[in-house]
Amino acid sequence: MSTQTHQTTQSAFLAPFVSTGSGLSFSGLLKSESIKLWSLRSTYWTFSLVVVAALGLAVAMSFALSPETAGFDPATGAAMAVDNAQMFVIVSTTGLGLGQMIVAVLGVLSISGEYSTGMIKSTLTAVPDRLAALWAKVIVVFGFTFLVGLFSVLGSFLVATPILGSQDVTASLFDVDVIMPLLGNVLFLALIAVFSVGIGTIVRSSAGGIATVLGIILLLPTVVALFSLLVEWVADMMPFMFTVAGSEMIAPTMVESWQALLIVLAWVAVSLGMAALLLKRRDA
Repeated sequence: MSTQTHQTTQSAFLAPFVSTGSGLSFSGLLKSESIKLWSLRSTYWTFSLVVVAALGLAVAMSFALSPETAGFDPATGAAMAVDNAQMFVIVSTTGLGLGQMIVAVLGVLSISGEYSTGMIKSTLTAVPDRLAALWAKVIVVFGFTFLVGLFSVLGSFLVATPILGSQDVTASLFDVDVIMPLLGNVLFLALIAVFSVGIGTIVRSSAGGIATVLGIILLLPTVVALFSLLVEWVADMMPFMFTVAGSEMIAPTMVESWQALLIVLAWVAVSLGMAALLLKRRDA
């Protein structure tokens, strides 16, 4: 009798564990993705570069530009005057143009690094449904990029204030013509990072993902613009380019701001939708 009891107890302890789902709550996944993001040296370097580029270019542009020549005519490209609010927006957001490329690289590396090191296998083992891990990564990358972008533009505004003030150019940060374009630039910066996470998940290669994202951001609008010189109707495609739509969100010239935002969100949705589909179907 005692032998049977011992064998039953022993077999109960030796019974194999079968996972029926993730043991992590979604908040746990968010913490896990935050730890993974900040365990990469590239995260510190890229976010630091965004801040340094934003502040440095804000100082340089404050000294170099004047309200009489800071703007340009979209039709002719000629220099034109801008008001004080526009001057502050131009100076405070110039560095984010470089920052867009930097966070695009970070977005790709945040997921492609897991594939190159094999950590993705541990991630997908801990989260069998897979998609929760992707959404957690997206939220973490979006959140930290938005905060860094916000810090960058606010810092740029503050360092530019005394320099422009010496030229009698003043504006309030909370003026709607200042704060809304600044927030729009920060939002687009964060959406670029999220878009890049999707591309990195699709390509699963750091080099390939970075080349794809930078091609979409930098090369594709240039190619379309060149073809528009040969074929007139191609020019109608320009507002639908990812970075062009991002610019139109802040300073609309071809489409309304809300339409440009929808175009940007469509690019992001396609990237993440394909990433989610392939993540579910492919092996790690």
